Amino acid sequence: MTVTAIAATPRRFGTSGPMVPRIVAGVVILALWEFIVRRFAPDFVATPSGIARAFPSVITSAPFLAAMAQTLLAVAEGLVISVVAGTVIGLAIGRSTLSDRVLRHYVSAFYAMPMLVMLPLFSLWFGYTGAARLATIVFAAIFSIIVSVGDGARSVPKDYLEVAHSFRAGGIGALFEIVLPASLPYFLAGLRIAAGRALIGAVVAEFFTAIGGLGYYILYNSRTYHENEAFVAVLFLAGFGVGCDVLINWATRRFMPWYRRDETVE
Repeated sequence: MTVTAIAATPRRFGTSGPMVPRIVAGVVILALWEFIVRRFAPDFVATPSGIARAFPSVITSAPFLAAMAQTLLAVAEGLVISVVAGTVIGLAIGRSTLSDRVLRHYVSAFYAMPMLVMLPLFSLWFGYTGAARLATIVFAAIFSIIVSVGDGARSVPKDYLEVAHSFRAGGIGALFEIVLPASLPYFLAGLRIAAGRALIGAVVAEFFTAIGGLGYYILYNSRTYHENEAFVAVLFLAGFGVGCDVLINWATRRFMPWYRRDETVE
């Protein structure tokens, strides 16, 4: 067989398609889950078939839709605050030696601190209200953006800034026209982490403070032995996290085609 014939031979999807092993693994996991729960667990424990039966009624129910709206609005609000404040602080740390010396260690310490440590303080300061949830979301999300933007601003080549100054660009102009665009890949990487941490912070705050949202919806249904309904909300949270990651990847490919241009999609 010639080289041309080998190259023209189509690959068999069943042996080389990347989706086949994933689908097979998923089916095996779901089958084992269904079998083990039916064989060894109580009747109220969630099963794939039970979740599938509960899914249509849950996603159209008023309590679920209200809880979803409360959580997602809080996450969106917290991310906006985190992006604006985190970008400003990150640029300051990345481009100012004084800001870096003053803030870097505090940012690193708070970034490594678990959000559960701060929840009792937030509930004490803001009460068992949505403000405590918002504070938790901002605390969970802002430091990853600060660290990423700071690293991006710090990594801008000096040649770029020297060229900007040679064309009489001021400090503010160079910051917004050179430093900030060059930091976008770092910013998107931090935003990907921040989105997941913000969602976790919202759910954990709703667990702890028992305010309305998907976290409380999951907690309430779990404690009333409606685990299939609770697991639908869990799957929705997982889907939201995956959707955020897909959206950020799309934005990276759409607005920064030079970044990760060798990345292949399987």
